Parts: sequence; C-alpha cells; structure tokens
Amino acid sequence: MVAGLMTFGVSNLVVAQNEQAQTEQTEMTAQNDSTEAVEAAQPETVEEVAPAPQEEAKEPTFREVIKKQFIDGGPMFMGIVLFILLLGMAISIERIIYLTLASANSKKLLEGIESKMKSGDVEGAKNLCKNTRGPVASIFTQGLIRYQDGQSLDEIEKSIVSYGSVAGGKLESGLSWIGLCISLAPMFGFMGTVIGMIQAFDDIAAAGDMSPQIVASGMKVALLTTVFGLISAIILQIFFNFIASKIESIVNDMEDASISFMDILVKYNK
Repeated sequence: MVAGLMTFGVSNLVVAQNEQAQTEQTEMTAQNDSTEAVEAAQPETVEEVAPAPQEEAKEPTFREVIKKQFIDGGPMFMGIVLFILLLGMAISIERIIYLTLASANSKKLLEGIESKMKSGDVEGAKNLCKNTRGPVASIFTQGLIRYQDGQSLDEIEKSIVSYGSVAGGKLESGLSWIGLCISLAPMFGFMGTVIGMIQAFDDIAAAGDMSPQIVASGMKVALLTTVFGLISAIILQIFFNFIASKIESIVNDMEDASISFMDILVKYNK
C-alpha cells in the first residue's frame, strides 16, 4: 500500500506540475499575443522635422526698380532722354545760382545812395553801387556816371531803361535751352515707343504666333521710353517755372528801384 501510494502520488505530482507549466506557458503566449496586437493597433508615431526657416524675399529698393526699368527700356533712347534731363537740370541749377546771387536788398541800397547824395558825395554813392552785386546796383552805377558827366535827367532815364533791358536779357539767358530740353525729352520718348512697337511686331512676325507674352513684353519696352520722357519733361518744367518766377521778381524789383533812384536824382539835382 505504501509503495502504491508513493507511486501514484509521485506520478500525480508530476502530472500536476506538467499541467501547471503548460498553463503558465499558455498564459504567457496569450499575453504576448495581446501585447503585439495592441502595439500593432497603435499608429506609429513619426517624429516631425521642423522645416528650415525660409528667408523672406527682400523687396527691391527704389534705385533697383529704376535701374531695372531703365535697362528694360533700351539703352539707346533711354540714354538720350537721360542726357537731355541732366543737361536741362545743369542749366537750371546754374540759372538758379546766378539769380540767387543777382538778388539784392534794393531798399538798403537806395537808403545808402540817398544818404550819400544828401551830403553831395556822388563818388561815394557810385562806389557803393560798384561794391554791391546784382543788376540793380549796375543800373544805378550807369545812372550815377551819367549824372557826374552832367547829362540831363531825361538822358539818364533813357540810359537806365536801356541798360535795364540788357540786364533783363542776361537774367533770361538759358531759359530757351531749358524749354528746348522740355520739348525734346517727350519727343525722344515717343520716338522710342514707336520704334519699340515696330520691333514688337517684327518679333510677332518672326514667331508666327501672336501670343500674349510676346505682345506684352514688346509693349512694355516700348512704353517705358515714353514714361521716362514725360517724367523728365515734368521735372524740367518745374525748374523752368521756378526760374521764370524768380526772373519776374527781380525785374519788378529793378523797375521799382529805378523809379525810386530817379526820384533821388530829381530831389538832389543841382
């Protein structure tokens, strides 16, 4: 009995241990399968790479835009219009400087002449006019020279009027050249436009197709010269009007000062 119990007991224990081991292995397999299923069900996370920061496009400056448009318009007619613009501006600046130096304080000069004439110092009045710049002082100098020579007041007045006309002509010199530049700038611009249109039609004929790209590029090049010519004419016209108004102001001052000068000569005429 003891031997039988020991035999059956050991065999049952072995069977039980084998069953327990199989159960644990089955549970572990099922657990591994469920883990793999969960991992397979979850989407794979992909690390997003931040895009490299792109540099913002830099806007072209005004100088770069003008340079590009000038090159697109063609060097021939655009260069001619630019030369006319520079020539007109050079003459305008020279005229402005000359007219600025020609302007003088006529009232102060008349007061000095009257004080000299009151004391009988005609030579001092003449030297005062010679040391003062401007056409008004030059006119007064001519009048005092004739006054010293003993000429009549009518003759002095005629000489003042004649010399005033000469001085006015000197003030207006150069205006005709500025006006010529104002006329030529848009004319050459229009000529460049016409020639550009002819070239555009030649390109269309050579391509054998009137595509919008060919027409638009040709029209742009043709119209750029007109735009540049009109801008040049506008700039020169502003200078022309400014110079003309300044000349008119100086001429009016000359006329008023000449009348006052003749009154001084009449007052102190011996």
